[in-house]
Amino acid sequence: MLLLFDIDGTLVLGATDAHSDALKAALREVHGVKVRSAGQVVPPAGRTDAEIARALLLDVGVSAERIDDRAADVREACCRIYAQRSTEDLSHTVVPGIPELLAWLSERDDVKLGLVTGNYEPVARLKLKRAGIGRFFPSGQGAFGSDAEDRAALPAIARRRAGVVGKPHPRTDTIVIGDTPRDIACARADGLRCFAVTTGPYRADALTGADGVARETRELRELIEADLRSG
Repeated sequence: MLLLFDIDGTLVLGATDAHSDALKAALREVHGVKVRSAGQVVPPAGRTDAEIARALLLDVGVSAERIDDRAADVREACCRIYAQRSTEDLSHTVVPGIPELLAWLSERDDVKLGLVTGNYEPVARLKLKRAGIGRFFPSGQGAFGSDAEDRAALPAIARRRAGVVGKPHPRTDTIVIGDTPRDIACARADGLRCFAVTTGPYRADALTGADGVARETRELRELIEADLRSG
């Protein structure tokens, strides 16, 4: 079973300030504009960094053509600035029970772990490394905001990387785990199942489109265990 975890709101909480600041600083450096906070323009939860950057730039009148032309520069600047501004120790942001859950899953022969996140990959990797859980997610696996601006495109990319040459990991053996309706939507866009958690900004009644909803990590483990037993 391939389990594709979202990061912010699912694995860690309260680790977005330096990330958000780095993105705004990158837009200022590359485009020479001062943008508003993401929450004032578009709800950032569940969106890719590139999608958020586009919304912020369009809000201050930057053309779509210019946004496209300089997207790689923004990505590079954001990752560099985040590495400078992020707290060295983010272990306090890890959702309770997540290290134990990941350790249990990593010891199983019938499970592969990956990420599906809107974070640019260098940001995602550094964030999880500083949180102390990066070791559970192997390089070369998963899909990130640096792979596609559209969150819905990411699960298929992650399945391709988890499969063998010319044969992506099967949809029937893949589950997306996230905390927002957008996580559910990106799973459905690729024909996948999704387990949702209420550790992020959304309550259970906003996540009813998922195949299972967990209020805490213990319940998420129960959902995963039940699925592994049945499959």
